[in-house]
Amino acid sequence: MPRLGADRRHEVRFTLNGRPVEGEAEPRMLLTDFLRHVLGRTGTHVGCEHGVCGACTVQIDGAPARACLTLAVQVEGAEIRTVEGLAPAPDRLSVLQESFRAHHGLQCGFCTPGILMSLDELLSRRPDASEDDIRHQLSGHLCRCTGYAPIMKAALDAARRLRGEGETAADA
Repeated sequence: MPRLGADRRHEVRFTLNGRPVEGEAEPRMLLTDFLRHVLGRTGTHVGCEHGVCGACTVQIDGAPARACLTLAVQVEGAEIRTVEGLAPAPDRLSVLQESFRAHHGLQCGFCTPGILMSLDELLSRRPDASEDDIRHQLSGHLCRCTGYAPIMKAALDAARRLRGEGETAADA
């Protein structure tokens, strides 16, 4: 016996990286799938699909959230920010992205979008974040390539630069 409403599609509208978007989603469609397959935004990566690895982290109304644990229909009317929305302009990287590039804070890059989204939220809220604060924020992310040392260097550099201290990552 089919479930009632299980095959019904719903119109989903929200703001993505500052622009209104819309599309149809089945009730059980995950936000990761909606972003990637309906909207064609592939920056949000799908890793474990259980909310453990952090690769799918996006910001929903300013807070980090696992897109693999969020249904697309749940974000109706929300403000969503993905890694594609970090750069201030098409030809410029954000301070955090510049720091990751300068300090080799990525290797294969699979975990990077989720890590950037979590760190972006932390540093926008607390540019004075300590090393312990950053480690705590990253505790929900798995990276199998870097050993976290370059990620930490990049995050600490970005925090320093956001506070207006010292040279830019490119000068380092």
